[in-house]
Amino acid sequence: MSKDKKYSIEVRVWIEEAEGAFLGIGKIWLLENIRKTGSITNAAKEMKMAYRQAWQLVEEMNQRAKSPLVEKLLGGKGGGGARLTDAGERAIAVFYEVEKRIKDFAQKETQNLKF
Repeated sequence: MSKDKKYSIEVRVWIEEAEGAFLGIGKIWLLENIRKTGSITNAAKEMKMAYRQAWQLVEEMNQRAKSPLVEKLLGGKGGGGARLTDAGERAIAVFYEVEKRIKDFAQKETQNLKF
């Protein structure tokens, strides 16, 4: 009585450095929302996250990265805001590239799963 079972390998990717987790999907979504909305406040709202938490995550990423990922814009006629730096754009691209390669590998490995 053999049942054909389907198995899959699931992976979650984050990038670590000496102080621990540096960049994972949550922070990537925050960066993408800052890019989309032009502000940390609006990015936090989009994610139903407290502004203070979003601001702390941005500060932490900026301090721990080689160069800042988010640049705060000073208020003026339209008010302040924030935008991604080239390093921030690169962080998003690199994260998704690495994640895709790892998930592709996991997908290939599922073909060998037999229990």
